[in-house]
This record gives sequence, C-alpha cells and structure tokens, in this order.
Amino acid sequence: MKKTNSAIVIAMLAATAPAGATEPFRLFSSPLTGQTSVYDWTGFYIGIGGGTGFLIDEVNIPAFGATSISGVGGRGYFGKLTVGYDHLFSNGVVVGGAISGRYGDVDTSWSVTGVPLTGELKADYGIDVIGRLGYTIAPRTLAYVLGGYSWQHFELSSTAPAFSTGWNDSGFVVGIGTETAFRNNWTWSSEYRYSQYSGTSIAALGGVGIDPATHMFHSSLNYRFGGGPSGIERASFVHDWTGFKVGAAVSVGASLNKVTTAGGTITFDGLATEGYLGEINIGYDREFGERWVAGVVLAAEYIGASSSATSAGTTVSAKADDFGFDALLRIGRKFNDYTLGYVIGGYTWQNLSASISAPAATTDVSVNAFSIGTGTELALSEKTSAYVEYRYTMYEDVNLGGVATIEPSSHTVRVGAKFKLYPD
Repeated sequence: MKKTNSAIVIAMLAATAPAGATEPFRLFSSPLTGQTSVYDWTGFYIGIGGGTGFLIDEVNIPAFGATSISGVGGRGYFGKLTVGYDHLFSNGVVVGGAISGRYGDVDTSWSVTGVPLTGELKADYGIDVIGRLGYTIAPRTLAYVLGGYSWQHFELSSTAPAFSTGWNDSGFVVGIGTETAFRNNWTWSSEYRYSQYSGTSIAALGGVGIDPATHMFHSSLNYRFGGGPSGIERASFVHDWTGFKVGAAVSVGASLNKVTTAGGTITFDGLATEGYLGEINIGYDREFGERWVAGVVLAAEYIGASSSATSAGTTVSAKADDFGFDALLRIGRKFNDYTLGYVIGGYTWQNLSASISAPAATTDVSVNAFSIGTGTELALSEKTSAYVEYRYTMYEDVNLGGVATIEPSSHTVRVGAKFKLYPD
C-alpha cells in the first residue's frame, strides 16, 4: 500500500506542476539528445524494482548420524526500494553508494504424504548497504562492480515437530551490473548479487546448523535528481547491430532440483547445486525499424556445479559437470545507439549426473530444456560489444529408475563479449 500511495503522490505532483516551471522533481523528463556527451551520473537517486534467484543453504544435523547437506535450495521473487548517490569524475569513472531494502518469498519446502510432516525455510526481508565503482563504457551506459554489507531475516518452520523460529543474519554482498539512461532523469539497472551469511545453530533442534547464501538477479527503474548530459565528451562511433558475431562468456549460478519419491510420498523442493559455467557462441543479428534488433544465438557451454548429502558414512552427490548447448532466439530494443535491452529464449540440452558412495554407483542422463532470459548488450566500438544476461532454464523431469523423480531448474548470470565478423 505504501508503494501505491507513493506512486499516486508523485503522479499528482507532476500533473499539478506549472508548465514551464523549473521543478526539482520532473516525472516526465526530456529524452536524451547528443550521443557524444557522457550522461551526468552525479547526484541522488531513488529506485523501485525487484528480481528473482536462489537461496542455497548448507545444513548440518548432528542428531542424524552427523548428516550434512551441502545444497538445500529455495527459489522465489522479491521487490526492492533503493536510495543512493553517485559522483561522476572527469575521466568517466563513477563512485557511489546505496541502501536497498528487500521484501519477498525465496524459500524451500518439504512434505510427506499421509504424515503431518511439512516444513519451510524462507528468506523474506533484508537490507544491503553497498558501494559501487563503475566506468562509462558508452555515453549513456555505466558498467560497475559492487560490494558491501548484507543483512537478512530468515524463517524456519515445521509441523513435526511443531516448531517455528526466525533469526537475523549478517554477511557480505558482491556483484556486477549495468545502468543505462534513456531519459534525462530516468535510468534502468540490472545486477547480479551474491550474498553469504554467517549462519546459525538452532539449539531447539539439537544444534542443527544452517549456513545460507543467495544468488540474486536485480532489475530497477531509477529516478535521478540530477541527470542529463554532462560536460564530458566521448568520441562517437557507429555500431551497426546487423551482422554475424562470435562471442564468449563466463557465468555463475545455481540449480534447484525438486525431488519426489515414487507415488509422491515425499516431496523436497529442493536439492541445490551452485558453480560456474563457460560458454562460446556464434550468432546473427539484424537491425530493423528505428530501434529493434532480432537474432539467433547458437552456444556450446561447459558447466561445473555440484552438491552432496552425507549421512552415516554414505554420500549422495548430484552434479552438472559436462558439455551442453543452446539454440536461442532473441529480440531487443535499443535504449540508445550504444545500448540494447533484449529478451532471449529457446532450446537447451545438458548432461547431468548423480552418484552414491555405498554401494558405489553413478548415473548419467541427458536432458532437454527450455531457457528464457533477459539481458543488456553494450557497444564498445564499431565491431565489439559486451553483455550481461540473466537466464532461467527449466529441464524435463528425470526418472531415477522408478525410485524418485527429479525436476531440475537453474538460474545463471552471464558476462560476455562479442566480435562482429561481417558485414564491415
């Protein structure tokens, strides 16, 4: 309700402002003109947005034969509000800081049919206090790294035993992002943030230890109280988005496996993995109309991600540690001559594996999947560009010999570069 009321107040102030007056806050600011002048990032700003991602917990249960699970994962969504300040230096470097408040429902759950046993582990609200360091890689676009302090509230509940507790946890946050100006006062930012927390031990459950971490993708619409062209000039160039391209990317991310035993007796959502990914790709884009770009991307990738559970000397592991490929379509719209925002989607194939230590056994399975995502691509020169992309992949169900069914999915954030081969 507070967000809605704030939006109404802002709209009323903009509507009642006298025409031609010089207001400190103008909701509908002028479009940006002149591609050679660097955007003026100096000043305070507010932002509203949200995102999605994974919660990964390492859980240790002393009462169950020293049981440990390296990846208990949950997924979900959140909304956020941000207040920050940046300063643009004459060399194009931007230094700033921000405070973000988050509220959402990123959780994992489990249940047993016929038994009053259900449970949930949830990350709901928190705050990040960050600093960021960036560079204006294009006149209207800022690329940056960030880091700082993160505070998060967690909730754990179950029905057998009947139990509920919450705790506050502190840790660090690091990440990367881009921000693009499309009007004098309005910008759009996209970020990946990784947070790791100190964890807790729950005495009421026999000393169960939980060490949480999160992988989150953020997007935000920002209003800047300064904005507009600065006095810093940047040499202009023409980047034609049409052409054949080759590229490479690196990625971090996490996957979540919803496990259901035969007959649906036990459901656990879910067993998680986290790790890295490397990708090479080829593609073709064509620019049409005044601002639209459409294309195709073919990519080969290598994934290294795993998790394990150990109990009474027996270890069960799940991992993605092999090659896969993607065949994707994308369509985007240029924010300006140097910045393309796009959505992407299509087919993914990946090899996955699982193993158990006693009796020793390993199973490999190839799975089909559908991927969707969004990204920002930034022109660096006439032939080169860089991009940051979030992608969600939902795989087909995996049947483990009639014992259980696994529903895998993954979230990844990729940072890459492309080089245009043709046309010149």
